[in-house]
Amino acid sequence: MNTVLSRANSLFAFSLSVMAALTFGCFITTAFKDRSVPVNIHVSKVMLKNVDDFTGPRERSDLGFVTFDMSADILFSSTKVLNQVVLWDKIVLRGDNTKLNLKDMKSKYLFFDDGNGLRANKNITLTLSWNVVPNAGILPLVMGSGHISLPFPDTYETAKSY
Repeated sequence: MNTVLSRANSLFAFSLSVMAALTFGCFITTAFKDRSVPVNIHVSKVMLKNVDDFTGPRERSDLGFVTFDMSADILFSSTKVLNQVVLWDKIVLRGDNTKLNLKDMKSKYLFFDDGNGLRANKNITLTLSWNVVPNAGILPLVMGSGHISLPFPDTYETAKSY
């Protein structure tokens, strides 16, 4: 005869096996889905300043400002070769409007270079990428299909004195 604890253990183990199979099924249904969408980015203003960097040695560093327009329909569901920074972000919840149509957006975060690598840099590329949080499985990084490359100015903006 099986005791109550033995039966409860068997029921619990069976339930966990069924939940693991359902979780794997949820993962398989979304793991190979293509989430790429067309993105339109237009830059209206680029400004570059040379500011004091108080985090390290007493040197000056580049600080860039970018004003841009972006439209996309994101479906809810220097010595380095590649440098990436986040200039703007937004959390889109289920049920929110997923069409982005942004005008005259300024950088939400500082576009800061440790040194002078932004001045006269001819290859600054803006792209849109996002994460889709699945019910189960890996967290995919989705890249939009559009991008824009722009040069930074050769000269710094000067502070206006009144």
